[in-house]
Amino acid sequence: QVQLVESGGGLVQTGGSLRLSCAASGRTLSRYRMGWFRQAPGKEREFVARMSRSGGSTYYADSVKGRFTISADNAENTVYLQMNSLKPEDTAVYYCAVDRSPFSNSRDARDMEYWGKGTLVTVSS
Repeated sequence: QVQLVESGGGLVQTGGSLRLSCAASGRTLSRYRMGWFRQAPGKEREFVARMSRSGGSTYYADSVKGRFTISADNAENTVYLQMNSLKPEDTAVYYCAVDRSPFSNSRDARDMEYWGKGTLVTVSS
């Protein structure tokens, strides 16, 4: 079993920055299986960012490309999401998730096996 705990959310003005963290515990797993999703009110959960299973590249949703950066600290078993130039449309609950398969680069929420409880990001205009 894996436990994921997100932190770092909050209220920020348009153009501001936040850094989200996701700490994993329970058993050893590759940080490359971890990614970020978000869910805005009244909308479906959507992919935000993840690392490739090889660790050699990263994937981002088009809506955040160039503004968000995913990174990891293997020693701490933690994944981060640096969010810059935030916009009101980035307002959502952000979730950390673990891919069910160690062999895929899935960006589909249905392929994630473990989820954190989420952290709320609110961007004011």
